Amino acid sequence: MYFSLEISPQADVKTLPEVKDVYITMLPGGDYKDTARKAIELVEAGYNPVPHFPARSISDEKDLEDYILRCKDGGVKQALVIGGGREPLGKFDSSYQILETGLFDGIKIGIAGHPEGSPDISDSELEKAMIDKKPYADYIVTQWLLDSQPIVDFISKQTIPVHVGITGPMKISSLIKFANIVGAKNSINFLKSNFSKALDLLKPKDPNDLIGKVKSHTDYFHIYTFGGLKETNKWLKENNYV
Repeated sequence: MYFSLEISPQADVKTLPEVKDVYITMLPGGDYKDTARKAIELVEAGYNPVPHFPARSISDEKDLEDYILRCKDGGVKQALVIGGGREPLGKFDSSYQILETGLFDGIKIGIAGHPEGSPDISDSELEKAMIDKKPYADYIVTQWLLDSQPIVDFISKQTIPVHVGITGPMKISSLIKFANIVGAKNSINFLKSNFSKALDLLKPKDPNDLIGKVKSHTDYFHIYTFGGLKETNKWLKENNYV
C-alpha cells in the first residue's frame, strides 16, 4: 500500500512522516506563491510535492501560468487540479477550464473524485465533469469517506487509478464536523448510526477499519490530517506503513 498526505503551506517540513507524496493545499483566500514556495521546499527536502491548483481561486491565465512555471522551475512534477470550494475569483469556475489551457503539459495530474457527492455541484454535473476531465488525468483522489460501499462502487466505474481519501486518527465528534463541511452524506449517517454514545464520540476512529474493507480495490490511500500530523505520524509508524 502507498500513502500520501495533505498539509498547509504553513506546515513544518521537519514534522512530516516518511511518505513520498505530500500534497499542499491552497485554500480560499490563499496565495498560490505560498503553495509554490512550500512545494519547492519539499523538493529540496527529498519529497514529491503535489500542489493544489483550485481553479476558482486562480484569477486568470497569467496567474495560472506563473503558478505552474514557479512549480516546474522548482522541480515539481505532479499537481492536483480541483475546482475549489469558493465563488470564482476570476475567469475560471471549473478544473476542466484550467486543464484545457494545456499549461500543465509534462506534469502528472490528479483530479478530484466525489463518491458521496459534493455540496457545491449536483450529481449529474459531477458525472459530466468527470467525463470531461479524465482525458487530462493520470489518477483520481477522492474526498475523505468512512463508509466503504460508496468507495468500492466508485472505483468499479473508473478507468484510471483511484487514491482513496481517509482521515488520520481523529475523534468521532471531529469527524462529524468535517463530514458536514465536505458534504459526505453517507459518512455522516454511518458515524451517527455506529457511534451514538457520548463516550464513543470522544474515541479516535482508526483508519484501518476502512482500509481493510477497500484495500482489495486500490493500493493508494490519501490522508487528510486536518492539522493532526503528530497523530498521523504515530499511526503510520505503529502500523508499519512507513
